[in-house]
Amino acid sequence: MLEFENVSKSFWTGSQHKVILDHVSFKVELGRSLGILAPNGTGKTTLINMMAGLEKPDEGEIRRGCNISFPLGFMGGVVSKVSAMENCRYIARLYGLDPDYVESYCRWLCNLGEYFDQPLGTYSSGMRSRFSFALMLALDFDMYLIDEGMPGSTDVEFNRKAGEILQERLRTTTIVIVSHSPSTLEKFARSAAVLVDGQFHMFDTLEEAKELYDYQTQG
Repeated sequence: MLEFENVSKSFWTGSQHKVILDHVSFKVELGRSLGILAPNGTGKTTLINMMAGLEKPDEGEIRRGCNISFPLGFMGGVVSKVSAMENCRYIARLYGLDPDYVESYCRWLCNLGEYFDQPLGTYSSGMRSRFSFALMLALDFDMYLIDEGMPGSTDVEFNRKAGEILQERLRTTTIVIVSHSPSTLEKFARSAAVLVDGQFHMFDTLEEAKELYDYQTQG
């Protein structure tokens, strides 16, 4: 379970005080994947980073009672000067997993060819996204955190394989996915929420969440 209790988060942009969360409380239960709708600029990435423990709240408490992934696209745990192969094997050891398995899994899913043995610093943004996503799926988490859905890759085969794996993972794991687009959440979310103006509104269905989201963003 992931629980936010009376959590507040804000920061100064240089011209205004931006509120991301204003005394927000909610729970994400294992086995009940959550889709969060949030307009651009409202703090989607900040929220995901708080769930992962990468950012701390100003007030309140965040409880993590399960093994939660790093956010999709987060590259803070890898080293750009070394290859994807070396990064795979190092991170596998950190998580107590078989380095051979993690390396083989990432090679298969990324399909980067000879680049897999080149430093990450030589990768395009799309290649880095593919590697980050493959590494996240190679590790064993109870809950996966995804900001804006599928990685920014133009590789059709990778997107197909990654999408199929995510669908399969829904049977045994929980996904929290944050996006400004309702259509992005449809394949993954069993319940939904709306983040707007620092308030977090939970709903049993995506359709209910979409009604409020459309009203807030289009009204």
